[in-house]
Amino acid sequence: MDERRLTIPDPDERADFAAFLTRALRLDEAAVVRLKTRGPGSFAAWFATGFDVLAARSFGGELVPDDIVAGADHLLHAAQAGTGPIDPGFALDSSWRGSLPPADGFDHLDDVPAHVFDELARSGVELAEEHGEHGPPTSLLDQEVLTVERRDPAEESADSVGVDMRMVFALSAMGFVPRVRADDSRPTEVVRIRASRAWTRVDARYGSVYRRRDTGLSLTPVG
Repeated sequence: MDERRLTIPDPDERADFAAFLTRALRLDEAAVVRLKTRGPGSFAAWFATGFDVLAARSFGGELVPDDIVAGADHLLHAAQAGTGPIDPGFALDSSWRGSLPPADGFDHLDDVPAHVFDELARSGVELAEEHGEHGPPTSLLDQEVLTVERRDPAEESADSVGVDMRMVFALSAMGFVPRVRADDSRPTEVVRIRASRAWTRVDARYGSVYRRRDTGLSLTPVG
């Protein structure tokens, strides 16, 4: 059998990885995560949030092999059990559906104060609670709450890129946006909006979320 292991020597990185897994399990008790090497000494953890949005966060560590799909519960237990290498457990490759976004090719569109996303998430939760145990309706999830323009200098054209409540809920549920009040005297915490022809990407301090764009184009998946 091929060796499978994850090594996270820094205790703070290990704790952050455990926090990522814990939040994923709150959204899905049978959560599956995909781990993929980003470069020397680092890897990214990916989770399909259930909002049709992918959540990702980078960590310091080494992965063997460089692309693993594993159960979040097993990884969390192993990460909290000690300080040595983490055994990812059984390979669950068939449980991961779809491809990952590319590592590059995203244009920076705008920076939005973090408190705006926090306020949107709170308002969304209040609206969702009105629907009781059925959760937020599709109409709320699909509602675009921010819109920015993506310009293509080569074609001298622009198209509209929207951020919907699915992305806002995913950012909030994964704890990626720090809580910052609108009247906070500290330098403004921002959330960065990027886009490619196929994906909308929102980067916060503690992680990023990705959602496929409905461009009407024929696209080849990458991942």
